[in-house]
Amino acid sequence: MNVFERRIAVVEDNSELSNLYSFLINGLESYQVVGIYKKCEELLKNIRHDRPDLILMDLELPGMSGAEGIRQVKKKYPRIEILVITIHENDEAIFQALSAGACGYLSKTAGLGEIEKALIQIEAGGAYMTSRIARRVIESFQKNYFSPLTIRETEILSHIAKGKTYSMIAQDLSIAGDTVKSHIKNIYSKLHVESKAEAISIALKEKFI
Repeated sequence: MNVFERRIAVVEDNSELSNLYSFLINGLESYQVVGIYKKCEELLKNIRHDRPDLILMDLELPGMSGAEGIRQVKKKYPRIEILVITIHENDEAIFQALSAGACGYLSKTAGLGEIEKALIQIEAGGAYMTSRIARRVIESFQKNYFSPLTIRETEILSHIAKGKTYSMIAQDLSIAGDTVKSHIKNIYSKLHVESKAEAISIALKEKFI
């Protein structure tokens, strides 16, 4: 093995895909796959032995989620880079991964050339996202900062827009159910609406969430 090879671990529960990634990466100069795992728990158990420089991480995994796996890795091994490769391209999945510490985001439709480009860019100290993902990230920062809602009210309305119940929101935010209802009452008042559907519609139209 070339001492300058970058060590890569793959976390993917689809064996055909993980074997394909391994085949493609091992075919690249200066890269070597040192571990293939179906679960984040297996990765964390073997990470000290594998000593990966970079992890290719799926998000939808059995057991611990990919986003939580990223958080666990970055907490203990902050120098390890993590490149997400997934079919999920919705805003929530993207930001969960990036907030957890991922340095790049690839679709599972990516070919060898794009994977190689991502690895090289990350090795050079950059981050990698497809143009479509980068646009989604940029658009997320273009929210209306003149919103009449407080940060907490915006957070609660975002949860409602995702279909969560009052009790689920209370649990997620570690607040009382009555507090959630109080915030929702204020939201209705500020947006001059009388229903969740109306509140969500106006918030999306005006980019409050």
